[in-house]
Amino acid sequence: MSKIAPDQEFTATPLRKPRVLVAPLDWGLGHATRCIPIIYELLEQGASVWLAAEGAQADLLKTEFPDLPILPLRGYEVRYSRQARHFTRTMLAQLPRISRRINQEHHWLKAMMQQYHFDLVLSDNRYGLYHPDAYCILITHQLQIQHHWGNKVKQLLRRWHYSRISRFRECWVPDLPRPDDLAGELAHPAAMPDIPVYYIGHLSRLKPVTTSILPRHLFISLSGPEPQRTLLEEKIIEQISHYAGTAVIVRGLPQASRYIPSTGDIRFYNHLDSRDYAAEMQKAQWVISRSGYSTIMDIARMGKESILIPTPGQTEQEYLSWYLQQKHWALAGNQDTFDLNELLAEAKRFPYNMSAGKENRLKEEITRLVERYKGIKV
Repeated sequence: MSKIAPDQEFTATPLRKPRVLVAPLDWGLGHATRCIPIIYELLEQGASVWLAAEGAQADLLKTEFPDLPILPLRGYEVRYSRQARHFTRTMLAQLPRISRRINQEHHWLKAMMQQYHFDLVLSDNRYGLYHPDAYCILITHQLQIQHHWGNKVKQLLRRWHYSRISRFRECWVPDLPRPDDLAGELAHPAAMPDIPVYYIGHLSRLKPVTTSILPRHLFISLSGPEPQRTLLEEKIIEQISHYAGTAVIVRGLPQASRYIPSTGDIRFYNHLDSRDYAAEMQKAQWVISRSGYSTIMDIARMGKESILIPTPGQTEQEYLSWYLQQKHWALAGNQDTFDLNELLAEAKRFPYNMSAGKENRLKEEITRLVERYKGIKV
């Protein structure tokens, strides 16, 4: 065996952590909230994480992760129509701008790759965030775009959608295989994309807490693009003052400077962090919210009986509220005919069956990815 001279030195090759970019869509707060458990798991497994967002999504993520860098990335800035019958026309009118933003975010990622050299990109429904030098993953629960135009259009839309999904290395679906699913046909279509698809389980930032349920106590969570968020809020404010019980209303406005005065029985918050949000939800006998998928996953995590009010004309939310009512998982309401007392009377009679799978493969999937890039030489 050869001997090493006393003055001979070894210089270890410096290694760096895997570099990961996480970027949620700005279509409501739900895309950002469901990225929170993903970010925590990445940090737990030793990755260096950058976030990309602006506006309310950036504020929410900054509250949760004050030490992480947030790169400004312009959102799609989708707005809904005031009337359900105009929803499709309003969305179609915004498609050119959305297409431009997708193209812009693709060029934005090219510039960021030159500066930060990301190894992984986790894109929650942002279809321009793909790059050949990074392992890019699309996160979506909606493989099948929901609409009312028949099977032929359904197949055409799916083909178009899958052509966008195929630009990524793989696709993560935050749901479970049937019958333990929450998203129905949205996440379990008749045909699948060409790239690998992984069902990673239900994602929620919330952790159940031990507390007593207060009889007739409501937890009302508002969210989603304007003006429909405000229209539902106005109906709730009008009716909640006559409610013979207590309620907490979270407005879903982390950037708002205007507050609605609270009373002893009815309290309003513009925004709550994950811990306080979970604590307030846990106390409630019923949860009233939109039927956005991220909110549904939060309700599932907390095991709460709920009343889901889909955004008028929003076909995905209308389908989810209908599907979950058929499963006796939640009671579906209607914004146009919203009557708080009638809905609560119906909720008392509704045969809630909250059974759903609890498996979550998030840790395993992130381990698989992080292990791929551990020990990268600087």
